[in-house]
Amino acid sequence: MLAELDRTLAALADPTRRAVVDLLRRGPRRPSEVAATLHTSRPMMSRHLGVLRAAGLVEQAFIDEDARGRLIRLRPEPLAELRGWIAEVEAFWGDQLTSFKLHAESKPRRRVRGR
Repeated sequence: MLAELDRTLAALADPTRRAVVDLLRRGPRRPSEVAATLHTSRPMMSRHLGVLRAAGLVEQAFIDEDARGRLIRLRPEPLAELRGWIAEVEAFWGDQLTSFKLHAESKPRRRVRGR
């Protein structure tokens, strides 16, 4: 799972790829439409989409009416894994902070005499 999580985080580290994911949240798009919307060249967008595909974040499907046309859409699985990992980390730190609070509140404070 950590290897997949590493690929997801590495792919999302780039602001352009995060913008692609944000755009695709609204629905599938043609690669050329994604490039135009994000004001990126088609070759550069192709590279970004390749990274997102390799990380499993997006997939492409061919359009029936157009043999060359493709649609790019998000895959929910890697993002669900990321959400799960974040929830585990958050729960760990929440538990740690709760334990610390209980510990800090349970110890009677000693006063130093003579001051």
